[in-house]
Amino acid sequence: MAHSTHSLLRKRGEGIASVSFSELLFDLIYVFAVTQISHYLLHNLNWLGFVHSTILWFAVWLGWQHTTWMTNWFDPNIRKIRVILFVLMLIGLIIAAAIPDAFGSRGLIFAICYVVIQLGRTGAILFMLGKKHELTPNYTRIFGWFAISAVFWIAGAFQEDYMRIAMWSIAVICDYISPMFGFYLPFLGKSDSAKEWTIDGHHLTERSQLFVIIAFGETILMTGASLSEIEDWNIPVILAAMVSALSSLAMWWVYFDASSEAGAEKIKEVDNPGMLGLKYHAVHVVLVGALIMSAVGDELVVAHPLGHVSPEAISVIIVGPIIYLIANMIYKWFTCERLAKSHIWGILALIVIIPFYRHLNLLFLNTLSVSIFVIISLYETFNPKTKHKYIKTK
Repeated sequence: MAHSTHSLLRKRGEGIASVSFSELLFDLIYVFAVTQISHYLLHNLNWLGFVHSTILWFAVWLGWQHTTWMTNWFDPNIRKIRVILFVLMLIGLIIAAAIPDAFGSRGLIFAICYVVIQLGRTGAILFMLGKKHELTPNYTRIFGWFAISAVFWIAGAFQEDYMRIAMWSIAVICDYISPMFGFYLPFLGKSDSAKEWTIDGHHLTERSQLFVIIAFGETILMTGASLSEIEDWNIPVILAAMVSALSSLAMWWVYFDASSEAGAEKIKEVDNPGMLGLKYHAVHVVLVGALIMSAVGDELVVAHPLGHVSPEAISVIIVGPIIYLIANMIYKWFTCERLAKSHIWGILALIVIIPFYRHLNLLFLNTLSVSIFVIISLYETFNPKTKHKYIKTK
């Protein structure tokens, strides 16, 4: 179904849809949000802090994801859409600023702003579309699901401790999985992803890749900021900073070497680009979350390179990279339908390190982790059988 009957929609068939400057400006709020979440996890590095950070991160991502789909359908260079983007940006600033105390006194502010972003954006689009446009039923279902999750967001903000965690977890699950069922609602049915989610594959994959770059920027920022705050630049500190920077490069290589281009190519060719785009976003929220964990690990290593390794440090220096490799492996399967065996070996190697953590310091542990990523990068680069390229099957 070609949605070309509304003045606000992007014009299809006129080349590759590009990312606009207004979208790039919008993303700056998420640079701040990622920094807020990584710092929150750093200062609350325990299981409860991890649960809090996961809920907050999914909320941040889902707000960005649905805005990205909006600008994939609607032209962000048109003034009305640009105004919506800028309003969302201003509200997003409040959300990001509230993150450190979202599970404290600013929970209600965080929840209200999130609900306003999701319901406000969807409601504005419905108003501009009118009742008879092909996209109206889809956005009506989306609005319905955001209304359901809003109940749990707002109600959870009035709760404390584990009740807030439980209610906000339900809200996140509603927003995360509802697209997987076509936003099904009684009497409204479900959206047909093949017919109604007519997206531009290049735009959606490029937006995802730009967010990955934001996360890599956070890993580099955490490393540089930690190094600059240390007065005594001894050899272990400098080595720790270099190893952490090398970690960012190797992890970048694992994602961007070939499979990122293949993703854009495949989503343009498949019969159901909407569902594939949804799968890309579903795995990218995990992938970027793993990068945030790795950024926290980099800060720990640079600040205390010869410090002892705690279970909390293992969670960000080893478990974070493991999750990153798993997410990359799933992404490459979606893209190329090929199993990245190097990632499996890398995951196993990282797991093997864990039992010996008591005998290692932070610098040595991070060096082992980074070495595994460097080996994976080299293997993926020079072994022709591992080239992750989309091969058209029809």
